[in-house]
Amino acid sequence: MSRKTLFIAFVVSLGGFLFGFDAGIISGVMEYAGPQFDLSTGQLGWAVSSPSFAAMIAMLLAGRLSDIIGRKKILLVVASLYALSALLSAYAISYHMLWIARMIGGIAFGAALILAPTYIAEISTAENRGKLVSIQQLNIVLGFFGAFLCNYYLNSLNSVESGFFNDENVWRWMLGVELIPAVLYLMLLFFVPKSPRWLFIKGKYEEGKRVLGVLHGKVIANAEVETIMSSINQEKSNKNISISELFKPAIRFILIVGLTIGVLQQVTGINAIYFYATSIFKQTGIGTDAAFSSGVLLSFTTVVFTIVAMLLIDRLGRRPLLLFGIGGIAISLLICAYGFNQATYQLTKDEIVSLKEIDHQKLLPFANKIYDNDVDFKNEMITSLGNQVYSKNKGAILEAAVDMDATLVLIGVLGFIACFAFSLGPVMWVMLSEMYPNKYRGLAIGFIGFINSFSSWLVQQIFPWELANLGNAMSFFIFGIIALLGFFVLAKILPETKGKSLEQLEKELIKN
Repeated sequence: MSRKTLFIAFVVSLGGFLFGFDAGIISGVMEYAGPQFDLSTGQLGWAVSSPSFAAMIAMLLAGRLSDIIGRKKILLVVASLYALSALLSAYAISYHMLWIARMIGGIAFGAALILAPTYIAEISTAENRGKLVSIQQLNIVLGFFGAFLCNYYLNSLNSVESGFFNDENVWRWMLGVELIPAVLYLMLLFFVPKSPRWLFIKGKYEEGKRVLGVLHGKVIANAEVETIMSSINQEKSNKNISISELFKPAIRFILIVGLTIGVLQQVTGINAIYFYATSIFKQTGIGTDAAFSSGVLLSFTTVVFTIVAMLLIDRLGRRPLLLFGIGGIAISLLICAYGFNQATYQLTKDEIVSLKEIDHQKLLPFANKIYDNDVDFKNEMITSLGNQVYSKNKGAILEAAVDMDATLVLIGVLGFIACFAFSLGPVMWVMLSEMYPNKYRGLAIGFIGFINSFSSWLVQQIFPWELANLGNAMSFFIFGIIALLGFFVLAKILPETKGKSLEQLEKELIKN
């Protein structure tokens, strides 16, 4: 693996860093922006999930557009949209301006998540493709880590003694910081060449050979040219490929495999954890500051186990990592459900009096009343205080009231994050970049990305409603059962793709 190939893969997947940063930063942002705009659970869900809704459309179109005009040109547009979204989000003066600005970012990360693994697979050899495509997931989790660090730091600056940061502006700084990596991403993309496989498909053979020579050296480049040309010569024209052709019997099996992995990656709740991490940790009663610091620990765990995946994916293979990971995800989520199910909630008179910025008289009628579930407790608090006051003081109220094993829930969440980070996170994108023929690759990944993003949007949109109406325990139980079912499905249908060229995989997985 040459340094140049490694550098290009890292630059192209910086769009993943920005996705991770946006997903991580919003968990802290909504702790301030939600109460400030007095958002309902539906509005809160939409403010968080609106980028994923926009990403659905972008994923459906980006692959096809990149087949027509090239991966690099679309990536330049993506970087520009990221920068615009960060700027507009930071200056949002209303709830509507906030979600519109975030949807612009959603278009960017929807396209980026599709194009980066496609591009990286097309500049890689079979021996290093798993590691290089996994750089996308590494960048995503580094983005999460950077966001949670940023949230923690800015939250610590927001205090009564601070003369600058306050509840009304600290979330704007959280969103605005994203402008810095977005501009860096745009600048570095100018040093990235066009995809060699795309150049060959477009008949630009000399330019494609030159790019391969720069990336791999003359000997490896010549071998890659032969396999690419052999594949292209066996394919029909790429001009009139439509989504309906993805359902042809020849590729139906690998479409089902891709859709299964793509849906499972989201419906097991990963973005509910990431996008609402601060709120989830507050539910355990550890307090606002500890909730922000737990987010840092969560994102650090993600980084560590993503690196583990990169080291193992081309040794152990894709199938073992996915199966072991999804099994661990199911166990971890069920541990979380058990931990929340054991919780009780009670406010004593002294605890009520100690709460700041709250009308104590409104809570005194509930003194010493014991609740065996979080839904009843939170509903009575909201009824008494109003949604805006409760949302703003949720961390302090829950810290005073809840009696539960917060460590058990933290272990469950970190176990889930670790298992996801070395399985469904990076392996999905690696397998999607490998399984489909040159002719279908952009369209297939775009279509599966659309379904993946729809699943993500649905989970993010309904998660606040789940917490409010079903409670913490039932929400995590549902995710755990879905993961358990997913394990048995994948055990039956999942192929192994490691160590084979894209053209070899095409011969093995495509039925004549």
